[in-house]
Amino acid sequence: MTVDQSRRSFLKRAAGGTAATTTLGAMGFGAAQAATAAHVRGFKLATTTETRNICTYCSVACGVILYSKGDYRAGEKAELIHIEGDADHPTNRGTLCPKGAALKDFVKSETRATKPRYRRAGSDHWEDISWDGAFDKIARALKDDRDANFVAKNAQGQTVNRWLTTGFLAASGSTNETAWATYKTVRSMGLLAFDNQARV
Repeated sequence: MTVDQSRRSFLKRAAGGTAATTTLGAMGFGAAQAATAAHVRGFKLATTTETRNICTYCSVACGVILYSKGDYRAGEKAELIHIEGDADHPTNRGTLCPKGAALKDFVKSETRATKPRYRRAGSDHWEDISWDGAFDKIARALKDDRDANFVAKNAQGQTVNRWLTTGFLAASGSTNETAWATYKTVRSMGLLAFDNQARV
């Protein structure tokens, strides 16, 4: 049912509401209203920095909003205090799976890996290394294994160009374009054992 309301009738109703509120206050309800207002706390995320991002768990790529406290410009370290689904994101429209909803615990975990580490042969502990050192070590291991085990032709003399002694597991927290480039790179090296974490 629609109400055809003129400007004059709207003002009359607004004035009536104001008068009713004033009357209730005069009858002693003002103190109750003030007591109720005193228990309403401020919005806890009002003073935080809002950052939009993508959940890294799987290939669905749900949108998330991260809330942090701390001003980088003032030399403070930002601390993540809340994560929620992004209601404006077309993929998940604000919803998150249990893993996505627990992202804050993953980010703040004391056991989270934040730098590359290496355990030497025969060692009983891990040591931190640089990213350049990690990439150089991976590249050297791949090159040495491919040189030793690459199969250009099979027993029948057919060209196969395959490398069967190394496998590649791709990450799902990437774009379609990155996944395409990864696939082309892996296949161009002759690798057959190739899988993507998005399937897990």
